[in-house]
Amino acid sequence: MQRLPVLLFLAWTCFLFFSAIGLFTSGFLLMRVELANRSSCSDPLATSLPGARGPLGSCWLPRRFPKAVLVIIDALKFEFAQYDPSRREPRPYENKLGFLHQLASLQPLHARLFRFRADPPTTTMQRIKGITTGSLPTFIDAGSNFASYAIQEDNLVWQLAQNGKRVVFMGDDTWDGLFPQAFHRSYFFPSFNVKDLHTVDDGILQHLYETVDGGEWELLIAHFLGVDHCGHKHGPDHPEMAKKLSQMNDMLRSLVDHLANDTLLLVAGDHGMTGTGDHGGDSEEEVNAALFVYSKAQLFQSHPPQEPETVPQVNLVPTLALLLGVPVPYSNIGEVMAELFSAEGGAASSLLAQLEAYSINARQVDRFLRSYSRAAQDISAEKLRRLQDLFSAAVEEHEQLSAQPGPPALPHLEHLRGRFRRYLQEARAVCAGSWARFHPARMLAGCALLTSSCVLCYVASRVASGLSFSYRRLLLYPVLWGVVGVALPGLAHLLGWAAVDLVLLSSWGAAASQCAFFWHCWTKRPWRSHSASACSPSVGTSLRQRLRASGLGLPGGILLARCGAMLSDSFVVAEAQVAPFLLASLVLLLVLHLHWEGRLEGGSPPALRLLGLLGVVLACARLSALFRQCREETPCCRSSTLLAPLSSLQDPGAKNSCYLLCLAVLACLAWGVRRWLRHYGNLNSPSAPVLFVRWGFPLLAICVGGYWAITSGAEEALVKLHAWVQLALVAFPQAIFGLVLVGLLLVLWDPVTVFVRDSREPAEAPIVSPSSQAELQHVIPQLYRRMQQSLKSRLDEAKSGGRATVAAYGLGSVYSAALLICLALLGFLFMTLHSERLSLAFLLLFLEAFALLWMHACAVALSSSSSSQADPFVVPWYALIAWALAAAQFFYATGHQPVFPAIHWNAAFVGFQQGHETNLLPALLVGANTFASHILFAGSRLPIASALAVCL
Repeated sequence: MQRLPVLLFLAWTCFLFFSAIGLFTSGFLLMRVELANRSSCSDPLATSLPGARGPLGSCWLPRRFPKAVLVIIDALKFEFAQYDPSRREPRPYENKLGFLHQLASLQPLHARLFRFRADPPTTTMQRIKGITTGSLPTFIDAGSNFASYAIQEDNLVWQLAQNGKRVVFMGDDTWDGLFPQAFHRSYFFPSFNVKDLHTVDDGILQHLYETVDGGEWELLIAHFLGVDHCGHKHGPDHPEMAKKLSQMNDMLRSLVDHLANDTLLLVAGDHGMTGTGDHGGDSEEEVNAALFVYSKAQLFQSHPPQEPETVPQVNLVPTLALLLGVPVPYSNIGEVMAELFSAEGGAASSLLAQLEAYSINARQVDRFLRSYSRAAQDISAEKLRRLQDLFSAAVEEHEQLSAQPGPPALPHLEHLRGRFRRYLQEARAVCAGSWARFHPARMLAGCALLTSSCVLCYVASRVASGLSFSYRRLLLYPVLWGVVGVALPGLAHLLGWAAVDLVLLSSWGAAASQCAFFWHCWTKRPWRSHSASACSPSVGTSLRQRLRASGLGLPGGILLARCGAMLSDSFVVAEAQVAPFLLASLVLLLVLHLHWEGRLEGGSPPALRLLGLLGVVLACARLSALFRQCREETPCCRSSTLLAPLSSLQDPGAKNSCYLLCLAVLACLAWGVRRWLRHYGNLNSPSAPVLFVRWGFPLLAICVGGYWAITSGAEEALVKLHAWVQLALVAFPQAIFGLVLVGLLLVLWDPVTVFVRDSREPAEAPIVSPSSQAELQHVIPQLYRRMQQSLKSRLDEAKSGGRATVAAYGLGSVYSAALLICLALLGFLFMTLHSERLSLAFLLLFLEAFALLWMHACAVALSSSSSSQADPFVVPWYALIAWALAAAQFFYATGHQPVFPAIHWNAAFVGFQQGHETNLLPALLVGANTFASHILFAGSRLPIASALAVCL
């Protein structure tokens, strides 16, 4: 078999899987159409009722405030801003922003606290986009949180700049990527390092007060990140959170002293946070932020309600735009906050001013919906007609009131205000529902293409060897059919007959190439020329035996049940409990199957070993539940305290005990690998990989332990030793990365750890060194020939009564030793990227993987008979399915969940405290952290076959 055709075949199968995933995601992760239209002062949207304020030469609506300060405290949850004096023992995040409560209590007509409801996804970039454009992001937009692109839609920052307003920004440098060169003056600070609690906040405080006093601005934006980073690092219920909130309280107290009487202050959180300090999803904790509004001039005509009002975040855009006297951004779907448009002169004057703002707001939203409906078909015609009817009725009543002489009656004004509010709220609901829609046809087609790709791989691995065709011919027909499958819809697209995008083209090509493959397999079936004999009992018996030998019976049913259950939302939520259950069921079925066949009778050593290994797997499955994180959909669940880093522990004794236990895990990993390699003779070779195992593994364990010692310290201790701590936080992880990379390269360069020497030769005789890939694939026969030749040459020269011998160390584990070294290296790397106490979960992972491996080997030893020895290089399906279930089990047992808040973003800064210049390296680090169990189990599937030779 030539190498190039095989590589091309693998590349083709990868193309099939990527095409299927791309087709599915194109129907699941939809993006809305972004319009390039922009609002301008010349748009005829402003109309006035008798007695209302006229335009007076301003833009749409006369500005009420010449200046505004927008303070964004990232992750300011509503509970952080709420003050309850009845709490005698407040938690670290409670009652720390007492100055806001003081202002609202002493000046109820000047200050008010709102619930600021964010739209999911609750990631920072999407929230910035929402509070500047007034529109809603779709789910896929969350991916751009770490590769921010410039906002092309009309937005508040652009409107202010275009209308001569100076915008000054300081804080999170995410705004630099979103609004390049849009600020009159800016002070950006690196924001992505979630372990850094102070750089951004301290940088803002250095410039905030002098900038406010300077007055060279109309809108000042200060985006603080310390609260959000503290939540990611420690969680909300930690003393460091109390310090950050107290710092924000002092900042607000000083800021208010510097504000002029005509300045509006808005203090807002872009999103909330979960009990673990994360965000990104749509739970109540994540979407429930805080908004505080204050001015030294009177803002409200009535006292605040007893329960704070809930305000959607998109409502801030039209409110702030009209208050500052600039046009509302074109794509805004928010509703003005009516209370801020009240006017002096009584209830009638306030209602007139509010109606004027509502009228402009409604006309702007109607204009956007009309333009959007022409550019996309996301919103159904029926819903658009209903919205148009609501808008037309409100506008008609508004015009009738405008035509009446004298000021309208209060009931009529309130009724009209209600009509406008209803229209704006329903318009926003329709947009939110339409932009969250899926494309079921593409999703089903993607699932079908993915399933057929899996079947293709099964056919290629199980059946292709008996069809008597080469990989060249196997690839010829799929490539030709794939080209035709792309050409036909592409031609239709060019001629204007059908609209086809790149995803559909690749999917058509993948489907056509699969059809060619299956047709080629069908035409080359071995029973084509022997149709009569194909129905004979012997052939039927052979087929049944082959199906039985493949091991796809009950294990295949478990696999299909799990794949089918993924379509159930409740299964996905409970998968953390289901995966260990299915794994335990599978290994129990294996043992029961052997018992029914009488393989466990007699108490043989393999049988007793198999039962002991079964107990190890069940114990690991049970203990892995100690490291599980809860989803927001399960309110009665509490996340494990073992997921928190050691720095969150307040008791020094408990922290030291946990640290020593984590060091014991490192020692077990390094000692266990070396002990296994020494037992099978793989440490006798003087090769570079063996030397690295002897000396590099202990050094890796020391570096990981040193890094944990630094990160487990309290924040105050780290600040006192700032220079040395920063050096250690970078030096230890980068040393680990370097050692792991060196170890992997050494194994790749010289993977054979077998040592061969003659009894008459000195101990430092060279080992067999394969000179080509073909020789490497046949290393055992090569070693055998070397031993045979050496023995034959020595027999003639042997002394009387003596005998020449040849010793080969590590021959039985020649295939698995290199893979075991690689997996151990990856284990050190992954433990570094996780919190310290999760090393215990990795210990369970390696222990369960070892038990599953030896269970499989013992099962094969028990199943093989004296007449027919089982092929150790044929891996049955139950072993692969068990491996896949174990990978899913430890995905959850290492503190992960398939939701945005559960992603361990802090892994991107392990060893890179100052951040990254590109997104590639942090993506690799976060990906390695997230899919650590899948990587380890996928890599450890390879030595299954070689381990059988050792057991047998």
